[in-house]
Amino acid sequence: MPSFQEARRIILESVSPLGAEIVPALEAVGRVLAEDVRAPFDLPRWDNSAMDGFALRAQDADRPGGLRVSGYVPAGTTPAGAVAEGTAVRVLTGAPIPPGADAVVPVEHTEEQGGTVRPLRPIGAGQNVRRRGEDIRAGEVVLAAGTVLGPAELSALASCSRLAVPVVRRARVAILSTGDELVEPGAPLAPGLIHDSNAWALAAAVRQAGGVPAALGIARDDREALRRLLREGLAADALVTSAGVSVGDRDLVREVLEELGVRQLFWKIDIKPGRPTAFALAGRTPVFSLPGNPVATLLTFDQLVRPALLRAMGHERVLRPLVPAALRDGLRRKPGRVEFVRVRLERSAGALVATSAGDQATGMLGTLLRADGIVVVPADRGTIEPGGAVEVQVLRGELERWDA
Repeated sequence: MPSFQEARRIILESVSPLGAEIVPALEAVGRVLAEDVRAPFDLPRWDNSAMDGFALRAQDADRPGGLRVSGYVPAGTTPAGAVAEGTAVRVLTGAPIPPGADAVVPVEHTEEQGGTVRPLRPIGAGQNVRRRGEDIRAGEVVLAAGTVLGPAELSALASCSRLAVPVVRRARVAILSTGDELVEPGAPLAPGLIHDSNAWALAAAVRQAGGVPAALGIARDDREALRRLLREGLAADALVTSAGVSVGDRDLVREVLEELGVRQLFWKIDIKPGRPTAFALAGRTPVFSLPGNPVATLLTFDQLVRPALLRAMGHERVLRPLVPAALRDGLRRKPGRVEFVRVRLERSAGALVATSAGDQATGMLGTLLRADGIVVVPADRGTIEPGGAVEVQVLRGELERWDA
């Protein structure tokens, strides 16, 4: 049975990035660029004004009597002529710098009267002028392969007139729930039956990670039903099952996967909750068999499946960052397994404080609903005294809120 760190290493080493596809730039937000994007031209494309003001020759700025205003260049136009000695041209921000001018004096630093303008402050050559190509040169790599595309990257693509880009393909993830006790949400409940919440939870988690969920439905505790649906699921980029991986006489998932030629890499991990978790490969297709308890299902997905999906979709940062906190109530435990504790987070005297979100039993979904983060307790750590230092994975809100 591998340790938590070993299990995650095995998983991440077994996953390779998917192929690329070309999509419209606005549909690529949050996705990973598959190839370098180079600038087709200089940015800015010409020398332009950084201010509303007057373009002039810096050597004329202190000319007695001021400078004659000889023209006007708003943004989106081209200068009608050059700036001659003793003259200035009114320009707006972004307007091209007229030939002959080498500086722009802001309008608020001038005095204008009777067709002349007089600078009120010294100005040097190059001041308030944005030079052609000073931001990006033609042929330069604007966005490197592996970049996660966001608003700033979309701005760069628009500036380069790139309407579509190659990105790593989104992972299609098949999701299969197992168990005779399950019925679809919305169906009436007979005694002993429960609604299948795991399929919805896993589909949401896959979508939140950037993947495409493909629900296979519910497989009954029957070999033929399992075999048919598992075979269908193996055609996806990844397969995630819930329940059926423990040691009961109806826990058939691992056996049927083996019958289908799937190679199991491990079963059970030294973690709490989520110990009966299995990972296998069907060729290069990863297969995750998660526990059936809803809390354990979601926690093992977040710790093991989510990083693998992010890696498959080209992301380099695949693990949630850890932030330091003090555990207000402490935790009584024996060393031996990595433990994931659901906590609320707050600031107290400038420090981050974690408080238990409630009963940590794996059947208590409400505790996960109230949690802002997960305290990751190392396997070799025993009881944590009240106020003891811990590390937390933030689940809700912006990380900067807690990591200020």
